[in-house]
Amino acid sequence: MLTHPTYEQLNQLGLFGMAKAFVETEASAQAGALTHPEWLALLLGREISYRGDKKLNARLRQAKLRQQALVEDVNYRIDRGLDRPLFQKLVAGDWIDAHENLIISGKTGLGKSWLACALGHKSCRDNRSVFYQRVPKLFGELVLARGDGRYARISRKLGSVQLLILDDWGLEPLDAQARHDLLEILEERYGRRSTIVTSQLEVEDWHAVIADPTYADAILDRLVHNAHRLKLSGESIRKTIAQSAKKG
Repeated sequence: MLTHPTYEQLNQLGLFGMAKAFVETEASAQAGALTHPEWLALLLGREISYRGDKKLNARLRQAKLRQQALVEDVNYRIDRGLDRPLFQKLVAGDWIDAHENLIISGKTGLGKSWLACALGHKSCRDNRSVFYQRVPKLFGELVLARGDGRYARISRKLGSVQLLILDDWGLEPLDAQARHDLLEILEERYGRRSTIVTSQLEVEDWHAVIADPTYADAILDRLVHNAHRLKLSGESIRKTIAQSAKKG
């Protein structure tokens, strides 16, 4: 008799995790053996877990990560020059609290984007806000946003998110507007937020992509000098996997 009213009351209070746990526990064989404090502890634990999962899912939706990647799934046996101690230090996330940056460089197919997304996912799990963008797409979207009134909102998000992931940097030279937008984004974030940049190019080659010495110096000053660097090397992982599949 008490199950239905209690379930409804918990839902009315927005305690959806507790409501579900209440019904499941009452129907289980262990219900009669639980003391009142144990019942309460079980329901509270489920509510906390429910709310944590809900918040995490919301952060992941906002992050828009390109790949479903987890730091726990990183394969250190692959020969790509991944600095394991440094990466594990990055997983801890203290560098984000210190508002430092990260540059992941290396040839295509070495998993730069995957590693960046894995760090992004871990940051979401650590209750940090994250936003992922491919650089070639980003500047095109900013151009459109200026025309339809979304620019201020997008610009605020790019500047305020705790971890911004800029993927595939350097695929093509920047035009004047893109240079200006990038500098504005990095200026807003400098010393206050953290940024991950992935690129096939080494930092020494970025001046040519920015295509303006003054802007290049300003952009690199705000991005590089306090950045950790993961330099990947070796053969493309995708190519290696494809060759192995053919042999199999």
